[in-house]
Amino acid sequence: MHTRRTPRRTRTAACLLAVAALLASGCSSGSTPGTASSAAEEKAPALAALPRSTPAALTPYYEQKPSWRDCGVPGFQCTTVEAPLDYADPSAGDVRLAVARKKATGPGKRLGSLLVNPGGPGGSAIGYLQAYAGIGYPAEVRARYDMVAVDPRGVARSEPVECLDGPEMDAYTQTDVTPDDAKEADALVAAYRKFAEGCGADAPKLLRHVSTVEAARDMDIVRAVLGDEKLNYVGASYGTFLGATYAGLFPDRAGRLVLDGAMDPSLPARRLNLEQTAGFDTAFTAFAKDCVRQSDCPLGGRGTGPEQAGKNLKAFFAGLDARPVPTGDADGRRLTESLATMGVVAAMYDEGAWQRLREALTAAMKENDGAGLLALADSYYERDADGEYANLMSANAAVNCLDLPPAFDSPDEVRAALPDFEEASPVFGEGFAWMALNCAYWPVRATGEPQRIEAEGAAPIVVVGTTRDPATPYRWAEALAGQLSSARLLTYEGDGHTAYGRGSDCIDSAINTYLLRGTPPAEGKRCS
Repeated sequence: MHTRRTPRRTRTAACLLAVAALLASGCSSGSTPGTASSAAEEKAPALAALPRSTPAALTPYYEQKPSWRDCGVPGFQCTTVEAPLDYADPSAGDVRLAVARKKATGPGKRLGSLLVNPGGPGGSAIGYLQAYAGIGYPAEVRARYDMVAVDPRGVARSEPVECLDGPEMDAYTQTDVTPDDAKEADALVAAYRKFAEGCGADAPKLLRHVSTVEAARDMDIVRAVLGDEKLNYVGASYGTFLGATYAGLFPDRAGRLVLDGAMDPSLPARRLNLEQTAGFDTAFTAFAKDCVRQSDCPLGGRGTGPEQAGKNLKAFFAGLDARPVPTGDADGRRLTESLATMGVVAAMYDEGAWQRLREALTAAMKENDGAGLLALADSYYERDADGEYANLMSANAAVNCLDLPPAFDSPDEVRAALPDFEEASPVFGEGFAWMALNCAYWPVRATGEPQRIEAEGAAPIVVVGTTRDPATPYRWAEALAGQLSSARLLTYEGDGHTAYGRGSDCIDSAINTYLLRGTPPAEGKRCS
């Protein structure tokens, strides 16, 4: 979902559902979360590996010599690497990829480069490297590896897709995503169309070539340019899909890969959205149980169950739908139902944000002050104090809508699916279902499809899952580990999104040992 990671981050660049409709699209069975996958899902084709030899047309890209320069951030160097816009036609032009590194500090023998990606899709890997991974990863890992990040094509510093300007994004993020009637549904569709048209106008050629497969192929070029025989990599959330795709395409070049907060690449988008909706409900239930034990919980006192706490929150959202509350925002924004929902969603990524969420809900529900929830929503959307947005939401939609066919093709399909989504989450289900409609209006057709990733012949790969992860449900980690031929599943029994670097010595020790020695965790290893 999200960008500037700290050891106790309130959000990770990981998965984004929101109005950008995380994990986009698809058309799966309407089965409820937790049930077995449909036969169609089980028959998803396997991603085929690419030939081991580099095609002659791509050789110049693989033989580039990087020219490193100062980044303006102490200790980091930057360069650009070119990749073909279209791998099927390398003569069609290039994409310039931004790359940053922090060289291994020593002591100890250098182990090569360690690429990192925080997810999204759309999170800046370079921003993540400079703000967290390059300075916050364990010292023993940074001593042995050059810490490296490449912003994927269309993201941040790598020819970013920009769909709307700041004021337009303000309007977009305030659009009602729980329409009460046909007029409101038409307004939501109009917002999705405007967003999609903006993306198409901004990057008509690039928009056809920002898929995860292409980003994975770009990483192989970067690997070669860095002089590494194999790719070593830590990816979070969507970054697990990117890393697994790399392993599937280049199993013989996959080195030590950590896939933390894993996605299941075999599922179509409607199923992904539905299961993620259930994941957020699991996280909200954990938050609600904790909240009602606190003296300042605005959703109920001791003895209030999670179901009633959810009803109280839904009633608050409904009130905002009719009458938004003031926030003191310099641009005059008030707290709408959509912004309040995203504020709550943002806090679900890390239990360390629960106190802040309680305080923000109390202020909004009892003091008519929506500033706290607005600030949480702004952090989710990466909106700065000047009203400008990072390209996170634009890139998120651009990648998702290309990777999978749309979850829904029309408002009527959303309405038909609402019972399943509301069963998955009485609090978030309705809004999340409507949010998954955005790819229906995308200006280019999807080029990807659900695929199993087996990566036959790859070295051991560590897949990490958190049992109460809101954005990437634990079942997805089990599914990915079951697909990858050489995977070891490492389980964190706890809350929050992703596990590495979030306070579990057991998790961190297991991953550090794997990165430094190549020894994966024991089968079935669980941490708490």
